Amino acid sequence: MIAFHSEIDFELPEADKYTEWIIRVCEGEGVSPGDINYVFLDDEALREINVQFLGHDYYTDIITFELGETDEVSADIYISIERVRDNAGEYGVAFEDELRRVMVHGLLHCLGWKDKEPEDQQDMRDKESMAMEMFHVKH
Repeated sequence: MIAFHSEIDFELPEADKYTEWIIRVCEGEGVSPGDINYVFLDDEALREINVQFLGHDYYTDIITFELGETDEVSADIYISIERVRDNAGEYGVAFEDELRRVMVHGLLHCLGWKDKEPEDQQDMRDKESMAMEMFHVKH
């Protein structure tokens, strides 16, 4: 089950469309979606998670916790809406596009894609772009 939770004044528009998209991205990678929870927070709440669980005392746009080792992908994906808004402005893109990019970025990490090394970063960007295009595909 794919679920969207908000701990701030934010509601994901057209949540059903996002659910269908996430399922298509998973299936495109040959994996079934399990329990995937997206949690929308503010900067401070995500920084606290970053400190508590990862030992990093800085702001970030996303933290992903993969759950379980099954043939399905399950995860808790925490996203700072404040950071996404700021990044959208900085990169000159629409908030909705940046939000989708961040959402799929976390999902791709759960599907095994990495981005620490330069060669992996380009592969991740390419996968993000392909997944972003899938958002507008109707099934």
